[in-house]
Amino acid sequence: MRTSLNFTAYLVYLPIVIILTWYVAHTLFKNSKIFMLDIFSGKTEIAISTNKLFETGFYLLNLGFALLIMEITTEIADSRTLLEVLSTKIGGFSIYLGISLFFNLYLFFRGRRISREKARLAEALKKIPGNS
Repeated sequence: MRTSLNFTAYLVYLPIVIILTWYVAHTLFKNSKIFMLDIFSGKTEIAISTNKLFETGFYLLNLGFALLIMEITTEIADSRTLLEVLSTKIGGFSIYLGISLFFNLYLFFRGRRISREKARLAEALKKIPGNS
């Protein structure tokens, strides 16, 4: 009688995707505080609160997706198959996580650009006579 390695695959998969998600989120949101402070014109409380909300959403979205795709439908009978299944699962999740990271960066840069445009507009309005 052969023992299935499916449970072992789950025991390897879960810690890896959790650590990957934590590392990406930790790096992204530690460095995004600067963007948030710029976007919110130095208003520290709202910048940090918004950054924390983005971080929470990032965790929920990515860990939820990792759990959703966790199911392994084939029977894993040997170590070669185990490695192939894990590399497919973890590789696919890593690609998704990278896309999620770049989407968040896009949102930060977009918010920064809009914030700067509003600041320029406000500055230009101040220069018009009668708009002090």
